[in-house]
Amino acid sequence: MARFSRSDFTLESFRRQLANVDALPQLCLLGLVSGIITGAVMVAFRLLLEAGAALYMTDGDPEAFESMAPWLRALLPMLAVTLVGVLLYRQKPAARKLGVGHVIERLTYHQGRFPLRNWLNQWWVGVVVVLGGLSAGREGPAIHLGAAAASGLGQQMRLPNNSLRVLVACGTAAAISASFNTPIAGVIFAMEVVMMEYTLMSFMPVILASTMGALVAQLAYGNEPAFRIPEIALGSLINLPWIVFTGLVIGLLAGLFIHISRSQRIMLWPLWMRLGLVGVATGAVAWWFPQVQGIGYDSVAAALNNQLEIKVLLALMIVKLLLTALTVAGGVPIGIIGPVLVIGAATGALFGLLGGWLWSDKAADPGIYAMLGMAAMMGAVLQAPLAALMALLELTHTPSIMLPGMLAVVVACLTSRQLTGCEGFFISTVRYGLHPLQQPLMQALSRVSVPAVMERQLVRTERMIPPDQARLLLEKNPVWLVIERSTEEKPVLALKAAELARWLLEHDEALQGKEPPTDELIDLLEIPGQRLELAPIGLQATLSEAFLKLQDNALGALYVVHGYRPKQRRISGIITRGAIERYYHYTDPRGVDPRDNEVRGNDARKKDSSL
Repeated sequence: MARFSRSDFTLESFRRQLANVDALPQLCLLGLVSGIITGAVMVAFRLLLEAGAALYMTDGDPEAFESMAPWLRALLPMLAVTLVGVLLYRQKPAARKLGVGHVIERLTYHQGRFPLRNWLNQWWVGVVVVLGGLSAGREGPAIHLGAAAASGLGQQMRLPNNSLRVLVACGTAAAISASFNTPIAGVIFAMEVVMMEYTLMSFMPVILASTMGALVAQLAYGNEPAFRIPEIALGSLINLPWIVFTGLVIGLLAGLFIHISRSQRIMLWPLWMRLGLVGVATGAVAWWFPQVQGIGYDSVAAALNNQLEIKVLLALMIVKLLLTALTVAGGVPIGIIGPVLVIGAATGALFGLLGGWLWSDKAADPGIYAMLGMAAMMGAVLQAPLAALMALLELTHTPSIMLPGMLAVVVACLTSRQLTGCEGFFISTVRYGLHPLQQPLMQALSRVSVPAVMERQLVRTERMIPPDQARLLLEKNPVWLVIERSTEEKPVLALKAAELARWLLEHDEALQGKEPPTDELIDLLEIPGQRLELAPIGLQATLSEAFLKLQDNALGALYVVHGYRPKQRRISGIITRGAIERYYHYTDPRGVDPRDNEVRGNDARKKDSSL
């Protein structure tokens, strides 16, 4: 039976376990806790929206724009863009990055660490743009708030960066799950859109987080689905060709949406002109069609139940698409998932009505097409077909809808990508100067932190030491000697302890029993041996960070710094290029990596020539 000591249950031990790639129990525990935290954040965000709506909307409904006076709902978007412009754009550009695109950027290039300023900005911006009547959703802000909250848990506990990445995925999944009551779709969205990879070590914690997020939301708002779906069926298979055509049109609309939202011409306009255009355009349309304002889930419910007029469906399909894309292009940080679902539902319902006119006896209910339109539009805009299909299944609770759903989603995704040349919306968001799709090697290295492979057997020593002190150092059985330099400007060097031991043996043999000089000193920079120039790296860093630092600085090794205060910092280990390569290289049955010789040769050429 395994024995446990008190040290096995300390936070420091927990951090060491998380550094490894197989820390599944620890990650699952983090998934549970992060799911609860994210669920609570989502409830708080929805309560904040409802509290704001209670000030001037009927029954405190954040989507009750139809009940407002035309002049008021036309004025609200102008006030919203003014408030966003005055408060947000007086801050540094880095603080203006919000939403899902910001989450992907921080995950890919900052190891899942989120600035507090951006997180605080997301709260009030998310509330202002929704309650201000802009065509905006709450899911984008929710994902940012959830992912940053989960990551903040890891940052407060000073967990390794590889676990922070998993926590970001947990927060994302829990946010989607709590928003729609769709735990499976939350998991797939997190893996497909944000993480962009599927691994067992990530799946299980993310599943737990998504489950807990949904449970917390259900405790607050009940187990009611996001949309009430009528009990309808596809009917005749003659609808399939029309579904294909509908998917084709939706794919073209998705491509149009992405192209407009990424328009560089609009971004060249002055800020006041862009924000003014967004406010005036939204207000003008809202005077006649208030359905285009806000999230629009009430319009989705009406479309699913065939309760919207054709002119309203046309306004949601065309005008809401243009307004949402214009708002994004104008620099207003909004969530686009909600509006995308509304546009898709309206487009699907409109084509369902058209199909009913063409063959009334065989056509399916327009509500079926509204469901398919939602999934197709979401899949095409995000280039996340599996997440869209899972959302369709969980929202409808109708397994039979999956066959036409798969057809519609795939056609829409292919059309958007191949005919319009558009990648996923969030990939396009960070395309300029950034690319979230990492190489498989970097993805593998990002799952492990440096403590998992670093060499811990080391001693620190000065450059000049007497032979007796050298022997005392070797009695500790170190692998490396870390040579401290006289000034901080000079790089820290590492010497293999075996090199010093060999020199002492040769030195003792050369004396042949003679007494050594009493003032004899060994210069560790002069004795023959392999010396590596070192650079520091934090204990929380992943192997991908270490690999990039070695590459960028042309070094053979790094020393791992432990401690968070300058006076408390110490060297915990050394990580070499060879250790990283042995982690992911295939070794033959004899246990010999054929590339080890090459690595050793490269390291040998790293001797300091400027001493």
